Amino acid sequence: MAAEHTDLDTIRERAERWLADDPDPAGRAELRAVLDRLPASAPELADRFAGPLTFGTAGLRGPLRAGPNGMNLAVVTQAAAGLVAWLAAQGGTGPLVIGYDARRGSREFAERTAQVATGAGRPALLLPRPLPTPVLAYAVRHLSAVAGVMVTASHNPPQDNGYKVYLGAELGGDLGTGAQIVPPADAGIEAAIRAVGPLAQVPLGPAGQVLGDDLVAAYVGRAVEVVTPGGPRELTVAYTPLHGVGAAVLTAAFAAAGFPVPGVVPDQAEPDPDFPTVSFPNPEEPGAVDRLVALAERTDADLAIANDPDADRCAVAVRDAAGGSNGSGWRMLRGDEVGVLLADHLMRRGVTGLYATTIVSSSLLRAMCAARGLPYGETLTGFKWIVRAGDGGEPLVFGYEEALGYCVAPDHVRDKDGITAALTVAELAAGLKAQGRTLTDRLDELAAEFGVHQTDQLSVRVDDLRLIADAMARIRADTPTTLLGQPVTETRDLLPDADVVILRTETARVVIRPSGTEPKLKAYLEVVEPVTDGDTPAARTRAASATTTLRTEIATALGIPG
Repeated sequence: MAAEHTDLDTIRERAERWLADDPDPAGRAELRAVLDRLPASAPELADRFAGPLTFGTAGLRGPLRAGPNGMNLAVVTQAAAGLVAWLAAQGGTGPLVIGYDARRGSREFAERTAQVATGAGRPALLLPRPLPTPVLAYAVRHLSAVAGVMVTASHNPPQDNGYKVYLGAELGGDLGTGAQIVPPADAGIEAAIRAVGPLAQVPLGPAGQVLGDDLVAAYVGRAVEVVTPGGPRELTVAYTPLHGVGAAVLTAAFAAAGFPVPGVVPDQAEPDPDFPTVSFPNPEEPGAVDRLVALAERTDADLAIANDPDADRCAVAVRDAAGGSNGSGWRMLRGDEVGVLLADHLMRRGVTGLYATTIVSSSLLRAMCAARGLPYGETLTGFKWIVRAGDGGEPLVFGYEEALGYCVAPDHVRDKDGITAALTVAELAAGLKAQGRTLTDRLDELAAEFGVHQTDQLSVRVDDLRLIADAMARIRADTPTTLLGQPVTETRDLLPDADVVILRTETARVVIRPSGTEPKLKAYLEVVEPVTDGDTPAARTRAASATTTLRTEIATALGIPG
């Protein structure tokens, strides 16, 4: 009991010190209310002070709340001061460009970052309004900035926010110009953040220069260059930004490229930080695109497209003769399906160079590159690695990750970009429509040539991160020797470089890892089934059955629900 009182007194003292240094009156009032409810609020207070949000390769991401283990004005002030100090220590010159989405706190966090930059004598350029993450990534290159900050939590729950950092040419190098940071930059920035003294001593300047809409127009002008002029444009598209910031930029890009402007889901068209019509603002989550599919059906659309809230990801739904998901007549294409469709489209257009994806994506891209004599790159998960694939040899021309991220124009945006991906999918779909064909027809062609590459994912969200550590320890200690009745021919453990375990058989592959951005354990499953006698539907049925079995086997091996 005495130890409990000692722990509580220690946390209370830390909270009082934090209160004295917190520059935000609202944050102070929030934390004071938690303190006033002690001892009943002891677990909540302990969680808020469990440790600071760590600045990693994904930057910062966490719940909006007062205290060091949350996103708030104090944490952002400290992060901005550390970033600016690190940029100066590296000798980086030029402005810091800052973007933000429409989540709660995003604008305030962006403006505070600008004030910290100008207070340190560095010019700060603020995007004119809430805009997609790809616009910020483009701006870093376009404006020759030393670095960029994007305030967003992407597709995380409404109560979260985040802080991503991109480097310009001077500090990012040829492959990392306008790309997210990678080690050792993340560790250097984290160390600089921890070295920041009292926040009252961080000098604050003006809120920087607010950029004009000419920047957005420049982004759109470059974006439309991803499609070939004069190609087919007849296409009816239904679209949703999922209450995010993508609608205005995407519809402008479609119009500039000569496509009919997509119909937008009315009650999801405007940014709304509460995301009121979805339980989770991620197009991959069940039910997230129900309104989009309903609009597509009502308008007899050829294609349905969704962006996630910061519009760096792109989801595609198509009509499905088998009834689609939940009997809707539509089904969401997997990220791997869209990735290989885009890669195949670029290859058919004669785009040569490096095609890259990650270790958790389908192996079909590798097979396509081998058959067509094109260089292939495979990286750890995350676009920060994809855009650096190839180590400066063949130039990257296309990269994708199975989590709905696609980079179709690395010289435009060196990151995933849901706007240019949507344009390229529309170009492909319009071209196929002019021939009386569809995206699913093209997928069948690829299956006939390379076999059915059936992918699936076992994803478990947890409240206790120890469950993830336990599952990873279990698979390492008791690794399956057979899967689908076949011997496991390869087992790779990527520690210490990455917390990833890879298993392979003659026809299957499994990649297991914790999520880098959410409290999830993920197992990526793939089964390859050849098409015999031209019967693609039969091959798909066999592959789907095998994948279901594989899912159960892996869930059992991990000790988690399947």
